[in-house]
Amino acid sequence: MGARRPPVLVVSRLDDATADEVIGELSQRRVPVVRLDPGDFPTSVTMDALIDSTGPGGTLTTQTRTLRLGQVRSVYWRRPTPYAADLAMHGQTARWAVEEARYGFGGLLGSLPGAHYVNHPWRNRDAEHKPAQLAVAARCGLTVPPTLITNDPDRARAFAVAYGPVVYKPLRETEYTAEDGRSLTVWIDDVTPEQIDDRLRHTAHLFQQRVAKAADIRLTVVGDQPFAVRIDGSPGVDWRRHYDQLNYTAIPTPPEILKGVRTYLDTFGLVFGAFDFGLGADGRWHWYECNPNGQWAWFPEHITDPITVALADQLQHPGGTA
Repeated sequence: MGARRPPVLVVSRLDDATADEVIGELSQRRVPVVRLDPGDFPTSVTMDALIDSTGPGGTLTTQTRTLRLGQVRSVYWRRPTPYAADLAMHGQTARWAVEEARYGFGGLLGSLPGAHYVNHPWRNRDAEHKPAQLAVAARCGLTVPPTLITNDPDRARAFAVAYGPVVYKPLRETEYTAEDGRSLTVWIDDVTPEQIDDRLRHTAHLFQQRVAKAADIRLTVVGDQPFAVRIDGSPGVDWRRHYDQLNYTAIPTPPEILKGVRTYLDTFGLVFGAFDFGLGADGRWHWYECNPNGQWAWFPEHITDPITVALADQLQHPGGTA
């Protein structure tokens, strides 16, 4: 790669339609792109990094491309697969190898000199904790429904009585499968006091007052550009379970919401965020969460295309410079 045409590094798994949209836009602009999945290290990815008083240098090599560490224009950090050990490794040895890869190879990817990150992986990590999200959203002036995080079943039942109707939400979207490989996704769902029992003591759980909503809203923010979409047609509390029944309408973002989410992103050091709101019957936007690496490519083209362009602009022109 010549220094005059530094590439964009896209860090993601192969089956990522959202990354595909951005890569396609960059390719049309003739911007060099290198796609890399950290989960392929060390099987099909080799690192050769030299760090001295001038900073990091060297190369990363995939099966098809070689990337010079000091010449990366920007990094689009999407959804890489987890680090894995060699199949011959087991137990403590396998765990050791995975952690060495995470802190060695992953640490290098997070330290590319002069690169513009959308978003930086360590900023994503910080912003994925739901308690921190709730606390920061409240400080930013966004309307946060009453929320309880607990492993005390008595306290959870009391909350469900006082604030009902109440929904249960997972604290993290963790991969969860049955023995036959079927996905066992934990969805947002209604919960009654009678459904709460002593099994709650085994870990942390999040309960939240259910918003009496007229619709859902997904607000995708890229830099200073907001892309708000009203989502209608969901028959349940979690619209993600009913994609084929939904209607999408692009809507303006109220100034007070834009101010709040911009402060929110700045607090966590994020360039991109996918915010979920419930639109109350009174027109108020009730904040649910922000996914610092949320999906958006399932929207119709007239909604997806402007988001794609905004992300490509961020990656092609870091800091707004050509």
